[in-house]
Amino acid sequence: MTNFNDIQIIIMAGGIGGRFWPMSTPYYPKQFIDVMGVGRSLIQLTVDRLKPICPVENMWVVTNEKYISIVKEQIPDMPVDNILAEPEARNTAPCIAYACWKIQKKHPKANIVVTPSDALVINTTEYQRVLNKALSYTSDKEAIVTIGIKPSRPETGYGYIAAAEPTTVDEIYKVEAFKEKTDLKTAEQYLVPQGLQEIRFTFVPRAKKEE
Repeated sequence: MTNFNDIQIIIMAGGIGGRFWPMSTPYYPKQFIDVMGVGRSLIQLTVDRLKPICPVENMWVVTNEKYISIVKEQIPDMPVDNILAEPEARNTAPCIAYACWKIQKKHPKANIVVTPSDALVINTTEYQRVLNKALSYTSDKEAIVTIGIKPSRPETGYGYIAAAEPTTVDEIYKVEAFKEKTDLKTAEQYLVPQGLQEIRFTFVPRAKKEE
């Protein structure tokens, strides 16, 4: 397993949660709301299930400038320097690149997890097991592991992963292709072949210091 201090987790929390309107608004989006009625917001539940992986001091939140105060209030033990403000909302790739750049300056050998702040994970034990396996795999490789979920129904709101041949590690496969979000008919076809899994945006890359 990778060194505990090498693990750094990026939590993406800049979205406005438009699909959850009127519960979620641009002023107080869904990641900061107790959607499940358990006394914890989605971002707090995200931090809770990641604490067995690494301490809060090793977690980073990327969010919009106007949500900084909410993050500080809901995750009071997170270092202020680990809360990164985007001047304006961008897509996922710039968000990840910005956070990885900040982490790489302090932790050039970091083993990084990138995850959304608003995912609902029921089986947290299994999630942690899979995440630890991915971190172990990337700890000594220049590799990225994307965690997928076997779909139970056709879904147009997510992309898909087409798996290729297995690696030397059980449950980890090489990727043949990434399939973008698509229409219902194509999504139904994706459920027929074996190996296609939904992408739920949990990545495990390893930081690489540029020469």
